[in-house]
Amino acid sequence: MKIDLSYQDFCSQLQGRSEGVSFTGFIQEVVYDSRKINQSQGLAFFALNGPFRNGHEYISDAYEKGVRIFVVHQVPTNNWSDASFIVVEDVLSALQILAGNYRKQLNYPILAIAGSLGKTTVKEWMYHLLAGKIHVFRSPKSYNSQLGVALSLLQLPKKADVAIIEVAATKPGEMKILAEMLRPTHGILTNLLPTHSGEFKDFAQYSREICSIFDEVKWLITTEPLESLTELNVKKIPIQPLGLDSLIPFQDEISLHQSKLAMEAAKQWIPLEEERIQSLPHLAMRLETFEGNAGSLIINDTYTMDKEAFKSSLSYQLSIAGLKHRIVLIGLSGEQEQIADELRELCQQFDVNDVHFLRQDEDLPLTLKNAVVLVKGARFMQRVANRLKLKQHKTQLSYNLSTLKHNLNQYKNSLLPETKMLAMVKAQSYGAGLTTIAQFLEKQGIHYFGVAYSDEGKELRKAGIKTPIFVMNAEEEGMETCVEYDLEPAIYDFNQLDELLKVLIAQEKTAFPIHIKLDTGMKRLGFYPDQVQQLIEVLAAQPEVLVKSVYSHLAEADDQESTFTAQQIAQFEEICKQFESYLSYPFLRHMLNSEGIAHYPNAQFDMVRIGIGLFGLSSNRSFEQRLKPVIDWTSSISQVKIIRPGESVGYGRSFVAEKEMRIAIIPIGYADGFKRSLSNGVGAVFIDNQRCPVVGRVCMDMIMVDLGDIKIHFNTKVEIIGSNQGLTQFAKDCQTIPYEILTSISPRVHRSYYEEE
Repeated sequence: MKIDLSYQDFCSQLQGRSEGVSFTGFIQEVVYDSRKINQSQGLAFFALNGPFRNGHEYISDAYEKGVRIFVVHQVPTNNWSDASFIVVEDVLSALQILAGNYRKQLNYPILAIAGSLGKTTVKEWMYHLLAGKIHVFRSPKSYNSQLGVALSLLQLPKKADVAIIEVAATKPGEMKILAEMLRPTHGILTNLLPTHSGEFKDFAQYSREICSIFDEVKWLITTEPLESLTELNVKKIPIQPLGLDSLIPFQDEISLHQSKLAMEAAKQWIPLEEERIQSLPHLAMRLETFEGNAGSLIINDTYTMDKEAFKSSLSYQLSIAGLKHRIVLIGLSGEQEQIADELRELCQQFDVNDVHFLRQDEDLPLTLKNAVVLVKGARFMQRVANRLKLKQHKTQLSYNLSTLKHNLNQYKNSLLPETKMLAMVKAQSYGAGLTTIAQFLEKQGIHYFGVAYSDEGKELRKAGIKTPIFVMNAEEEGMETCVEYDLEPAIYDFNQLDELLKVLIAQEKTAFPIHIKLDTGMKRLGFYPDQVQQLIEVLAAQPEVLVKSVYSHLAEADDQESTFTAQQIAQFEEICKQFESYLSYPFLRHMLNSEGIAHYPNAQFDMVRIGIGLFGLSSNRSFEQRLKPVIDWTSSISQVKIIRPGESVGYGRSFVAEKEMRIAIIPIGYADGFKRSLSNGVGAVFIDNQRCPVVGRVCMDMIMVDLGDIKIHFNTKVEIIGSNQGLTQFAKDCQTIPYEILTSISPRVHRSYYEEE
């Protein structure tokens, strides 16, 4: 975020106290994420706190990368003699003050987009309609939070024709802070949905909060009825029929509504062009991340090509790359080629390893291996991104990382501030992809990762994961791997402990971290209560190990009234007291999984373990209402056939048509995870929001479904799990549980990951 202030002016604006060395140069840029530091001259690091992280923990990393100016709540104890510290009461508030002061220097219109859903889409489509015609700037990705809006403001140029900034509030009082900082001149309200009012007293309070950002705007574009919000006294611009709606390249109601909002707003600045409307991009691909060939990771960001968006993409690539080689593939067409030198210079600023400019139909000039590849630029680069995919399969599984983050924060908000969180990423993160999900969660500041076996932990370390890793099923054969890759094994019996001690003694290791598993009633792995005294005596005599935590597992975590659970908790507390009386150092205690957090928050102890809850599932109905679904499982139609009365469908001729009907053949079967038990109408998919039951038996690679009267065309999208059919319902139809569905979706199904608002 570019600024240009003397150190003294910087301190004054932040209302901070300077300690350490007084910096003599100018502050040119601010940063809050040590992973995104690619140059350090004139850079100030804001040590921000979040639900999972203390920003002060990353000062050392920023210092090692050359940063010498730090905005902090308190000066760290391991002080550096050549560093400057600006001490403020609240680091985020200081950043917001800086952003608000910068906003006062800008004299062009700022349009705020608020609402429950669709903010990023409307913003990007409005930008698409205006870009190149006037000087327009928009906030990157979905930077709409208390932090995101401040960062967006600090990125604004000194001169422009209009800036488009999206804003969001998740609890009372947040929008007031954003309004004072942003001071928007115009507004768009996308929608107001009761499902997003969870942290508010009621829907009315939520609506007032969201709309308060528009108190001082000159006009507001919305289709929402605002009669009930009488205090909002602004000019309301309705969406006018333009005669251009037929050009919108989308058919679904939501996209049509969002397109019209963007078009109505854009035409307040310039006349709309038919070509721009027809080329409104599909934004689901925005920063889509998927597995590529030879261990590579592909970031597909091909829908736009401007310098600010490019910087944002380079920053994202840097933050997820870890130790992988960074490659950028840029496709330019026509007038875009004149900015090639500027784009190459930006890549150099981010220390990209390889940069390649491609023209249409040009062969890819490299072989990928263990790389993170950013594909950016002209529309033909979409084909380049597709060629780099590891799996070419019409059936796809998409993970919304923004909603996964939302779910993580919902669990965190239900805990005490000091309670740590361990994220279970075993079984390929419940089928979502071990390293991809772990890298994302590490960015959120998760305290621990849990894996089943040491090989999973080894894979995480090789991917650059530095967060502590807890191995739950640490078998004797994997003890050397644990030691070599700094993994922390769970110890659940004496033979296993003895094997670890042999390895540690041979390598002359001491104080190696371990976790003690107790069996308080689950009857899986773990020491029985009557073995604890003997265990403590062994541990006291072995300096090779150090107990990091003592933990157990609830057998009935989903039953809020379970007396058995109450007995387990009481027994666990007594055993922990035994350990406390013998060990001379502190250790963590943990017992709750996702269901336990929702049903027994009073037993959170020092740490909790979250797993299936990350994907938006809970048997606690009131808690589940705060969560959002993470996955969309889709396919497309391969062929449509007419079936006449008396004709059969599929193996064993288990379905015979009683009347003429149309069926669709879809490329998904039990080899993909679509269970054979869903045959003959038990299961279904949704096409055009209508339920289409399976006819005949599920095949290994295909299913046939009844289309009824639905009008479809080749490659029509098919929903397997999504808004019409959730994961819980799909699992119920399969007569199983969501865990099994998530972990049994075949690796051949293409996975992709994206972030949105």
